Amino acid sequence: MDVIKLLKNVRDGDISVDEAAAKLKTMPFDDLGYALVDHHRQLRTGCPEVIFCAGKNPCQVKGIIENMIDTGNSNILATRATEEIAQSVLEIYPDAQWNPSARTIVIQRQPVEKNGTGKILVITAGTSDIPVADEAVVTAAFLGNEVEKLCDVGVAGIHRLLAKLEIIASANVIIVIAGMEGALPSVIGGLTDRPIIAVPTSIGYGASFGGVTALLSMLNSCANGVAVVNIDNGFGAAYIASSINRSK
Repeated sequence: MDVIKLLKNVRDGDISVDEAAAKLKTMPFDDLGYALVDHHRQLRTGCPEVIFCAGKNPCQVKGIIENMIDTGNSNILATRATEEIAQSVLEIYPDAQWNPSARTIVIQRQPVEKNGTGKILVITAGTSDIPVADEAVVTAAFLGNEVEKLCDVGVAGIHRLLAKLEIIASANVIIVIAGMEGALPSVIGGLTDRPIIAVPTSIGYGASFGGVTALLSMLNSCANGVAVVNIDNGFGAAYIASSINRSK
């Protein structure tokens, strides 16, 4: 529920005090039995609750979305959605945007206000890292940021990265996504003064240990200004990047 909008409606006489009180009864959360939907999160953090679909069935995801819409959430983001969940949601909400690469569902019924002070640049080492990058791009845009994506500029062909230095210099915050040995964030950290959020991915052969090798490499980066999130966590990287990008 948008509390600010509700208060403005009372002020403008669009709803009565009693009607507003009735709407506030469900706050700060609704108990659906399988989920406690947090309606105060946007008021506290500036971002509404995001639905993490992994481990949830289609009925649960639809129930959470329905509750959020009924209580005044105009824009909704769901991450790690499966094709089954997405098609189930689209049956009820045909205006939902399903991104199979990012595994995200977005319902946007109000324009997203741009609130960033600059651009977030999302960079991938390889084409195989693009699904994680797409999750980051969708999330950053949902949170009101200008976003650009730069793909397949990993250290196996460093000339590809060096040809894009102008784009790198134009960013306010940089998300760098890499699997294998996870070297790219360190390289970019030596080329820019912008904050870098490194995302290890689970891409690689056996000794990559599902992204653990890249994670440890990024944590041991010799470059300054590199922070690291969990393996394949494009959403978490974008959320942090958005917080930095909103800072005055």
